Amino acid sequence: MRSRRPTTFQIAVDLVILTVRDARLAVLLIERGNDPYRGQLALPGGFLRDGEDLPDAADRELREETGLHGLTPHLEQVGSYATPGRDPRGAIASVAYLAILPDLPVPVAGTDAAAAGWYAIDTRPLAFDHDRILRDAVEQARTRLENTPLAAAFCREPFTIGDLRAVYEAVWGGPLDPRNFHRKVTGLSGFVTSTGETRHPPTGRPANLYRRGPAGTLYPPLQRPNAASPPTA
Repeated sequence: MRSRRPTTFQIAVDLVILTVRDARLAVLLIERGNDPYRGQLALPGGFLRDGEDLPDAADRELREETGLHGLTPHLEQVGSYATPGRDPRGAIASVAYLAILPDLPVPVAGTDAAAAGWYAIDTRPLAFDHDRILRDAVEQARTRLENTPLAAAFCREPFTIGDLRAVYEAVWGGPLDPRNFHRKVTGLSGFVTSTGETRHPPTGRPANLYRRGPAGTLYPPLQRPNAASPPTA
């Protein structure tokens, strides 16, 4: 019986960088400056370097693509993608990461990109299999908002409960009842911690300020609205 030769893959890291801009969930996309897919939109990323671990490569690509330094992003792995033919250059497997930072500015294009900018998460088509990676990462973020304090990673500290609610509305894509949301969030052990300070807006009542609490998971979880029922927290 003839044995098959193992496939030798090159390893790439692709980034789904999400932020909330103008009350909408946005993803950082680049316009590719090189072949293949020159001129098409794609997720930022690059190849793993010699002696580099995957999380380090993801962190490096994040900083190169955003130009941000001195901030600690939320960074977690989404999955691995190695479908034959996904990259016309050959056998290239991608490890995708979800990165979240609050209120990011307009990005500066990296060395192999013609341009970079923030786009709606339903922007299509993207180069390679980046449509699939983006869908997977956004769904992962939406699910994580139900079960963990991930929403706080979208907010600059300190934040108000209204700021946090705006994140949930942007990521989940629908309005939430303010009173129910406030009651549930402040009632979840370890989700948020009061700073004892308030923010005084130009109009309206002062709002209490919070920081992310020590909880790693939310129990009970927040329920994501669905199309069959009215949006509630």
